[in-house]
Amino acid sequence: MATMPLMTRRRFALASLSASRSGERSFHVCLAPDALEADSGLLALVRDAGVTDVWVAGFFYGHWYYTPDRIARHFRAIKKAGLRPHAVQLPLGHPGDSLGAVAGQPPLIPPPHWSRAVRSDGRSQWGTSLHPPATQENAAALRRMAAIGARDVFLDDDFRLAPGPGAIGGCYCDRHIDEFRRLHGLSASVGDQIHNDVRTRAFTPLLRQWLDFHCSQLTASFRAMQKASPRLRLGIMVMYLGAEKAGIRLSDYSNVPFRVGELMFRDRDFTPVKGKTDELFSALFHRRFTPPELAYSESTAFPANELSAPNLAAKLAVSTLADVRHTMFMSGLTPFPRAHWEVLKPAIQSHRTRHRKFAGLAPQGPFKHFWGEASRYAGDDKPYSLFLAAGVPFEVCHALPAEGHVFLSDADALTGTRSAATLVSRAVVPETLADLFRLKARFRPSFEASSVPFVLDEKPAVLAWFPSARAALLWNLSERPESFAIRLRSRDIPVQAGPLALVEMRDL
Repeated sequence: MATMPLMTRRRFALASLSASRSGERSFHVCLAPDALEADSGLLALVRDAGVTDVWVAGFFYGHWYYTPDRIARHFRAIKKAGLRPHAVQLPLGHPGDSLGAVAGQPPLIPPPHWSRAVRSDGRSQWGTSLHPPATQENAAALRRMAAIGARDVFLDDDFRLAPGPGAIGGCYCDRHIDEFRRLHGLSASVGDQIHNDVRTRAFTPLLRQWLDFHCSQLTASFRAMQKASPRLRLGIMVMYLGAEKAGIRLSDYSNVPFRVGELMFRDRDFTPVKGKTDELFSALFHRRFTPPELAYSESTAFPANELSAPNLAAKLAVSTLADVRHTMFMSGLTPFPRAHWEVLKPAIQSHRTRHRKFAGLAPQGPFKHFWGEASRYAGDDKPYSLFLAAGVPFEVCHALPAEGHVFLSDADALTGTRSAATLVSRAVVPETLADLFRLKARFRPSFEASSVPFVLDEKPAVLAWFPSARAALLWNLSERPESFAIRLRSRDIPVQAGPLALVEMRDL
């Protein structure tokens, strides 16, 4: 039987970039050498499902647990299978086990000659700490990666200075406090003031200055790694709602591969309606800072078997709605159960086809998605996201808009924000579907008068409206089939949607 000639790496890269710019959705998976060696058919399985790119775990915060020679062998096997190889590097460490290896062998903390972070509460922890020689050793590892043929490397979400979502990060050791104080000519008591601002989550000029200091350090580390190996294209994975409080100045990474933050890695987290709207909220927020061609998802199950295949397939809707062009499947060092790929294969094909039709379009509507600086610097990363499930069209705002209905987090509401728009906080409208459906009913006459389509039913659904294309996407957030009526002016349009399905509507 004749075999198809394989693309060269350069031709494949150019074709991939060209496809992304034209709206084509690509699908990637991150796999560890252990997983590839344990299952000789794994590459064929993921390729048959529609995956084109494989990312191999490499350098782990000071450790070559998988040696460069071993990674190089897998790069060659990936290319032989007709797939494109890349590498993932874990640069700083993680305050918990983010790997989930079956054998339990990989080291979970950096080597002893690295330094621990000092948290704002005085406790110390490994990871999330930017002290020498972390940058230098990561740069050296990237040079090794380039030497074995890597051209694209992602720094995983361990490249942050906060232990997790909602935490105000930074290292509060004497060295960092003294450096910050000298840099800004501040008094010896500034450390006490910083600790108080962090404890009370007070969005003060001092807290902003302190976190910007850490953002500058993390950005400098990233750029030093770029400079150390200019042949590599280096990308950053940003955790759920990751921003300045985690040392991540998002605008600094707008021209590099950028994995948007997600969090709902288990069924118990993703199944609730708010789990889905929180996930979508984070992806929409991060897309403010990166073009779709450079945007990657974090379509993760962790542990690998705790997100069902239907829920993992449903996660693909988040990227379609947010115009994230590259899907990255991840599950730590343990691969998904093989049976997941039977469910993912048709979902991949469906979203690839649908995304092509909607790529480049921005949703518009009277409900406004806004995540302000107070949330990014001092908030608890609990967005008012459930409005996305009310079946009313929405749009993402870079700044506080002057019209529409803006849903504010508690942190943004506390700033005393004023606007000509209608500001909705939890103190005004509790974040429940029942309250949001009542709000929708109150605004219904204005929607009808302005020819805005909306879901007439009181059922949880996301409605993304693209008026320039006279089209919309409806995401059924229920795990059962649902019938919906879309009210547009004086007519009702019936829509049938399967469980967690994304449905396309035209000629609106």
